[in-house]
Amino acid sequence: MSQALATLEAVPPVVNRERAVRILSKSLYRDLRENGYEPKQIVALASELIEQVTTDIKDQPTLA
Repeated sequence: MSQALATLEAVPPVVNRERAVRILSKSLYRDLRENGYEPKQIVALASELIEQVTTDIKDQPTLA
């Protein structure tokens, strides 16, 4: 019985990543606004993040 419990504890919990991303984005937005960032600055940050992801995707080798 204790071995079964140890096995259950070793398995990481399943995370709903879409929900986690939504929560993280709301929290980040709220923190940025509370720290004086204007909406235009937050849009600039979002654009930079998209640029980083785009670059990362372009740099990945394609499977052909």
